[in-house]
Amino acid sequence: MFGAKVQIAALEKGIAFELVMVPFDRDDRYLPLHPEVARINPKNQVPVLIDTSVSDGPLELFDSTQLFEYLEDLKPEPALWQSGIAARAHTRQLELKSDEVFFPHVIKLFGLQDDMESAAAQAACAGCAAFYEYLEALLFHNDFLAGGYSYADIAFYVAQTYAERKGALMTTKTPRLIAWRERVGRRPAVVEVIAPMMQFLASHNRGVPLHLQHLLHETVPHRPQQPRSDA
Repeated sequence: MFGAKVQIAALEKGIAFELVMVPFDRDDRYLPLHPEVARINPKNQVPVLIDTSVSDGPLELFDSTQLFEYLEDLKPEPALWQSGIAARAHTRQLELKSDEVFFPHVIKLFGLQDDMESAAAQAACAGCAAFYEYLEALLFHNDFLAGGYSYADIAFYVAQTYAERKGALMTTKTPRLIAWRERVGRRPAVVEVIAPMMQFLASHNRGVPLHLQHLLHETVPHRPQQPRSDA
């Protein structure tokens, strides 16, 4: 999820990159850790970024939100933070809420797909639904969460993709948010990242949300990357 956020942002900005997929399987998870991830990020998580173009040696960074900040400094246009101090702070807060307020509810749903009537699953879905209603109100006068398209939209779109897969569905109670999801989902950078994810899931007989099933037949550009070894 967090790597996908940064990948979409780099594509939106037209920044060239080499994509290195970290090996993963359903039994060992990310073990053994990719050596670059283990070396760069003390939290042992993706994404990490290595910029070899800087003059005084490779710059090594981690954390998706910090990478958003770096990409914005690296290539300010097209801007993905709003202009103005207050608007930019609001956008940053929304991006943070996707990761730190919304997604913890989604994490609670992991492993509960066969027990969605349980109290734990119902509480997690209620938490997601409350967040959906909060964002619905933000879209009353705007096409995107913070006014113009931004990192806040990228972060929540990817997080909600995981929520949908885990059973925290959007409903007709949030029609503006559903329309927002369709709008963001049509962006070429989003399609380029999300389509291979959905195709990979389908190839392993894992569920693909109904609103993303059209991506199963999408052809996306080939970009340089190391071979993927997911199992």
